[in-house]
Amino acid sequence: MTSRPEPARGIMLAAGEASGDLHGAALCRELKRLVPGWRLFGMGGVQMAEAGVQLLTDVTSHAVVGGSEAVSQVPRLLRAYRTLSAALRMAPAPRVLVLIDFPEFNLWLARAARRAGVPVVYFIPPQLWAWRRRRLRTIARLVTRVLAVFPFEVPLYREEGVPVDFVGHPLLDTLVGTPTRVAARAALGVGDEEVVVGLLPGSRPREVERILPAMRGAARLVGELRPVRWTLGLAPTIDTRRVGKLLAGGPPVTVERGAHTVMAAADLVLVASGTATLEAALIGTPMIICYQVSHVSFRLFLLLVRIPWIGLPNIALGRAVVPELYQKHVSASRLGDEALRLLGDPTALAAQRSAFAELRSLLGQPGAARRAAHAVLEVAGASA
Repeated sequence: MTSRPEPARGIMLAAGEASGDLHGAALCRELKRLVPGWRLFGMGGVQMAEAGVQLLTDVTSHAVVGGSEAVSQVPRLLRAYRTLSAALRMAPAPRVLVLIDFPEFNLWLARAARRAGVPVVYFIPPQLWAWRRRRLRTIARLVTRVLAVFPFEVPLYREEGVPVDFVGHPLLDTLVGTPTRVAARAALGVGDEEVVVGLLPGSRPREVERILPAMRGAARLVGELRPVRWTLGLAPTIDTRRVGKLLAGGPPVTVERGAHTVMAAADLVLVASGTATLEAALIGTPMIICYQVSHVSFRLFLLLVRIPWIGLPNIALGRAVVPELYQKHVSASRLGDEALRLLGDPTALAAQRSAFAELRSLLGQPGAARRAAHAVLEVAGASA
């Protein structure tokens, strides 16, 4: 009698934004290396698909910023939830569900996993130190292990009895191949004496539409007072033609696919709040952080936030290192004035760079994806 082959063991993953897709892809490459015969499937984007994940659904290109903006995405997210929760119940069930950031959606998916008896690992967990601490109780109930990317997250989870490992920040892995300042400027054709200001308006279309016009206006105002070369680092989720329309009427701006090269080449960046702020800090580039959402979303932010900053470098360091402009203050005049102030003050720029060196030392060593993969397989009951 011929025995039937054993079904492929599987790991489900869920990432809902461009940054989660990036870090999820790095994790999946490590998992493929450690357990090459295992099936990886779930929700992600182009980069996770290229890393070998079978995508059941993809919402990464539709991610938004802010609570009220998210309302328009509810039908799409409901469809994604139904698809994934059904897959959790199918035989053979995945050995583990790996959640990657995207907490509003992923904590609901964790509930479905718990009902299905599937253990849950949270990689890049919710920012409980900034938002609602009551989520700690939810995570303690639903999540088998947390893989923290900031060292100060560890005691928060341990106090609540949540198993937690500090794996280091995955950006340290993604930035390994970033060019030096000299190489980046050469790649962009920038002269040694040129002043370069980078524009990083975000990875979500609505975010770019809100912030880029103010950046364009600031570029015009700054350009009237001093020569500056403007370069925009375009996220893979943003359409080049749309950016071209938003830049119309302003000074010349070079658009580059590849934000890291722009960050490395720039003397200063104007950057939308989010992962890019931490990337720029780890590269060592001074910045001005911008945050703009709908009025309703900002009111919710004021009600829920527990810390005085919005930018990850300031949050991680626990002090105001980088200027932050938000809502009505994200204007051409305010951005232009702040950019001129920093460009004219070498001491202020040096203070940011010094703080960024301190930040880099806090975030561990490269290899976060490898360490996370071993932890995931341990929860899945695999030996690798």
